[in-house]
Parts: sequence; C-alpha cells; structure tokens
Amino acid sequence: MVDYVEGGTPAVTKAVVPAAGLGTRFLPATKATPKEMLPVVDKPAIQYVVEEAVSAGLNDVLLITGRSKRSIEDHFDRAYELEEALSVKKDWDKLDQVRKSSELSTMHYVRQGDPRGLGHAVLCAAQHVGHEPFAVLLGDDIIDPGSPLLRRMVEVREQFGGSVVALMEVDPSEVSLYGCAAIEQTGEDDVALITDLVEKPAPEAAPSRWAIIGRYVCDPEIFDVLRETPPGRGGEIQLTDALKVLAGKGEVRGVLFRGRRYDTGNKQEYLRTMVEFAAKREDLAGEFIPWLRKFLEQFPEQ
Repeated sequence: MVDYVEGGTPAVTKAVVPAAGLGTRFLPATKATPKEMLPVVDKPAIQYVVEEAVSAGLNDVLLITGRSKRSIEDHFDRAYELEEALSVKKDWDKLDQVRKSSELSTMHYVRQGDPRGLGHAVLCAAQHVGHEPFAVLLGDDIIDPGSPLLRRMVEVREQFGGSVVALMEVDPSEVSLYGCAAIEQTGEDDVALITDLVEKPAPEAAPSRWAIIGRYVCDPEIFDVLRETPPGRGGEIQLTDALKVLAGKGEVRGVLFRGRRYDTGNKQEYLRTMVEFAAKREDLAGEFIPWLRKFLEQFPEQ
C-alpha cells in the first residue's frame, strides 16, 4: 500500500542503495571483500548509508548487489552463533552493536547481473519500487551523520513533486569528476531549479560548480526514461542522462548542500574519513588525538 502525505502526494518510504561495483581502486583489499564493507573505524561504510536512510524515515531498503557481495547481506542478517557467544560472555554492548545492523530496516536485495552503470542499477529496482517515489543513496558517499540532507530532499519532493538531487559546490578543477548542474535560484535559499545536467564536463564546459553528489530522490517516471536511455559515457547507462531529460521538462530540483560529505571511494578521502570519525568518537578521541599530534611531529615539512 502506498502512503500519502498531506496534499495527496505519495510519501517517500523506500531507499535504493547500489552496491554492485567492483571497487578496483581499493585492490587488493576488495578482491574478496566488497568495498562497501570496508570499515570506517569499526562499522562498514554501507551501514552509515543505511542508517542515514532510516533516520530520514525510509524503512524499506533495497540493496543492488552483484557477485562476491554476499557478506553485505550477511552483515544485515542475524548472526545467531555470534550473538549466543556474546550473550554467554555477558558482553551486552557488543551484542547490541551486532544486533543493531539486523534490526535497522526491512532489507531487500536484487542482483545487477550485468554492471552497466548507475542508471542500470537504479532500473534494477523498478519492480520493487513500483509507482512510488524513492531515494537513491550511493554507498561510496557518507553524509555527516548529523546532517538533515536526505530528510530535506524528501521535504522538497513532497512540496514540488518531480525528482530532487543533492548538489555541492566544488572547486573548478574537480568538476570533471562529477555530473554538474545548470541551476536557477528559487525563493528558497537551499533549493534550485535544475535546467540542465552535464556528466563529467571539462572545466571550461561546466555549466556551474554545483556538482551532483550521491543522494537522489526520484519520481518513478525515471524508470520509463531509463528504459529509453542509450549507453553514454563509458558505455554505461547514466542516471544523469535520464535526469537531464526530466530537467528539460522542469521536473528536477536540487538541494544545495553545504555540509560535510565523505567520499569513501577515494583512498585519500577514505583515510581522512577514518581520522575524522575516530577523532569525533568520545571513546577514542582522548587517546587517539594526542597520539596523532605526536605522530605528525615526525613530518614537520609536509
């Protein structure tokens, strides 16, 4: 049954998390371990993403997986033997942590048999999503846990309809790494109407410095567009190309995000993420930060 918000707009209750990538930038660590399961301190990156969806009120999560991704499913399932062992030891804190991942949300899984890009991964969710709006959260991107970004995107979708993407202003030298948006300001400081999208443009051809980051709230119309979208850059079906079609009809808005985003698909950013998250942990910071300061004294010239 589809839920509705005030005004008769279908509510956003489902999240889709593509997690079928090969993770080649982290080889050999990802030869047998999914990149989404690489830890950020003591929790796999993908759990932060699922927790973000749940905190925004999305309690139905579909993971798009592929070969060698079974450990992701295991992580969000019960581990009865481990739970029993922790119970016998009366290690209640660890028992709660282990159970938390299996109790976060109603989890579903579908395999992307032929990895043909993000657009194709999203299309794999069509049967599960049906005719409802839904969120897409990329497993490589962690948004600061205190940020209301996704909840705000859902609010914008409920207010205006159509699709909503998260936009972040980046340095001109980095625009070629993202899909970039041409935007028109609206009456709200953090909301823009998107008039065009360009996937990974050259800096001189970018329509703006506002780049799409890994959060989307999509109208189900996106599925019909994706079915007609030919392979684009890299021979893959690009979600950006489908959103570009909808933007041409005035149906895509952007939420201008000015908070902290962590790109755990990049080695340097992954390391920075690990340090930041450890430094913010009350149970670790007291010992970790003094050690880090002392360690960095060895590199005065850098």
